Amino acid sequence: MKKGEWKLPPGTHTVAMGGGDLNGIMRGKRIPASHWETVCKSGNASSIAVLTIDMTCDVWDTPYANFQNGYPDMHLFPVTQPVAVPWEPGVAFCLARFEGMDHKPVPIDPRNALIRQVERAKALGLEVNVGCEVEFYLVDPVTKLPRESDIQVYSLTRAAEMESVLGPIRRLINEMDIPIEQSNPEYGPGQAEVNIRYADALTSADRLVMFRNLVKELAQKHGYLATFMAKPFIDQSGNGFHTHYSIWKDGKNLFADRGKLSKTGLSFLAGVQKRMAEYAIAGSTTPNAFRRRRPYTFCPTKANWGYDNRTVALRVIEGSDSAVRVEKRDASADCNPYYLLACDIAAGLDGIEQGLEPTAPCLGDGYAIDIEGCDPLPSDLQGAIAQAEASTFLPEVMGADGLTILLQQARRELDFFANQVTKVEIDRYLGNF
Repeated sequence: MKKGEWKLPPGTHTVAMGGGDLNGIMRGKRIPASHWETVCKSGNASSIAVLTIDMTCDVWDTPYANFQNGYPDMHLFPVTQPVAVPWEPGVAFCLARFEGMDHKPVPIDPRNALIRQVERAKALGLEVNVGCEVEFYLVDPVTKLPRESDIQVYSLTRAAEMESVLGPIRRLINEMDIPIEQSNPEYGPGQAEVNIRYADALTSADRLVMFRNLVKELAQKHGYLATFMAKPFIDQSGNGFHTHYSIWKDGKNLFADRGKLSKTGLSFLAGVQKRMAEYAIAGSTTPNAFRRRRPYTFCPTKANWGYDNRTVALRVIEGSDSAVRVEKRDASADCNPYYLLACDIAAGLDGIEQGLEPTAPCLGDGYAIDIEGCDPLPSDLQGAIAQAEASTFLPEVMGADGLTILLQQARRELDFFANQVTKVEIDRYLGNF
């Protein structure tokens, strides 16, 4: 739609509109319906600082926005059709895009990094489809702990116990044009997984940003705190974000060859395999996120691949031609989906254009078996920063300033953690030295 053509549902008095920030967290404003036409035509002003703050809203000097230039304004415009919020009568909800005062895209907007790769694929006559699986915990908002004490993965009994909140998440978010395929209890007390139906890459990333926001709203309405934090409990399963890729042309899945992964699919996989250690920062942005990346956690530790194998980084799923795809399993649920998908697609398209071939597949325990050419993935944030700093690939995908800001945030997180004395240290050392 063009500016001014975004119609509000009948009875709307307020529009909640926001876009994904540096971490893919929705930031925006609530707008009276009486002001909606003006917003559609002229945008809604917001500081560019929205795209440079961390998850706690701390701000610092960045190459694009800083205290010298005064953190100037940009404008938000609707980019999805406003839909009624079922649990908040009279309120509509939509995603925004960011536009500079010069009426050009904001260079540090992570969404634009993905748009560039989508347009690159389109120029080749290709459409990249992505399905998303995301995990989160539902915890008590006061204790910050699960209300359950045991693990009941896939249990229908536990699913029924969680239905008071997971039911509305499935049904009501589905009504908001984010098609939910299923939900299930995951491998941690209070942990759930939701699958969002595949769509083109940009739509899938947009939906994931909106979904996380809406889940947190719905959880609060039902007396829970929802968290997509990568590793909220050291002795429990982490929250992962799995992405399922296929590439289509003229209505045909190019990854499929009579139900098997095609040469094109293998080349896409090879491109991702070659680069994924280099851009690990895109899928895990905090020290906590790397607590997931440990052996035997169902989070990969090597850039390996295999057929229907959940111990590897790239899991090939075969079957009907429409279902053949590659699942990438290393990212954390709290990452920015725009940057993650942009890096995955850029690497995969490089693989296709260069005719790359992957290593041998892993036919067993991906944590134990070493295969030539399968690089280890960074096991901590410092290692991921080092790989990103040495990359010539990442500045091209994220933009030089975008990458700089993401790395600035990562270093700040490292410094923050380095300047803490934890309860574990006090418990272990204070009485013994």
